[in-house]
Amino acid sequence: MIQDKGIYLLFERGKRPDRAAVREFTAANANVSLSFDPADVHLRLVGGSDAVIDRNNVASASGREASGGWLELLFNGLTFDLDGLAPEATSPPPHFEHAFDFSAPERAESFEALHLAPGEHLAGGERALPVVRGMIALARDLAHHFENLRAIVWPPAHSIVGRRFFESTVTAWLDGGAFPALGLTAFDQAEDGAIQSVGLAHFIGQEIRIEPPLSDDAVAATRLGVRLVNQLVLAGAIEGVEQVIAPDGTRLAMEPIENGRIVRVRIE
Repeated sequence: MIQDKGIYLLFERGKRPDRAAVREFTAANANVSLSFDPADVHLRLVGGSDAVIDRNNVASASGREASGGWLELLFNGLTFDLDGLAPEATSPPPHFEHAFDFSAPERAESFEALHLAPGEHLAGGERALPVVRGMIALARDLAHHFENLRAIVWPPAHSIVGRRFFESTVTAWLDGGAFPALGLTAFDQAEDGAIQSVGLAHFIGQEIRIEPPLSDDAVAATRLGVRLVNQLVLAGAIEGVEQVIAPDGTRLAMEPIENGRIVRVRIE
């Protein structure tokens, strides 16, 4: 069953990590610890002693199988579930429409997927920027550690991103740079020629639509879209008309339409 929360990590077939490999990953990364392993009868409390638990009761309460291929990881104070570990069965990655640093002949179906998602303690806050940022940072660290990880699939943007591009753009963002708009969002061209974002609503509840004639040059419109996505992820959704200046000095207006779901960008 495809899950719409979290991020998918694609590995070469037969190269998906198991529990032991993830334990090695946590041992090598100071920011990550194994907070719960349902295959173990002990829950190691961070900074404390072992507490004996009934893993079947825990699994039942969470709706998870005690023997399933998943672990709970603690990363910078936030818990995330990592599903699909070898040798258990894994679900295929979700459909994608936008590829970044991922060639067409490389079909996602030829890979095996792990699924990383916010833990149950974060239920209701999955879209909060600190949670998403933590999850993306953890995915970046997993990509850096596991050489056989080839790409990630980000469902909100229906995008697949090659490992190197994902690592570089996410690292730049985590270090204070621009939001990785090409990957965590994408852009489609409408029938009337407008350019519209895909996936921005996951962060702010709105998508942007760059209207003609601004969108006549699709490359320039996409560059503008990337700048606006970065701005809106930082500032949040807009409720009224706002003015912005395009890179070439053109005065633009951003206007919420369709009950605020879309932000129309037009020449003022």
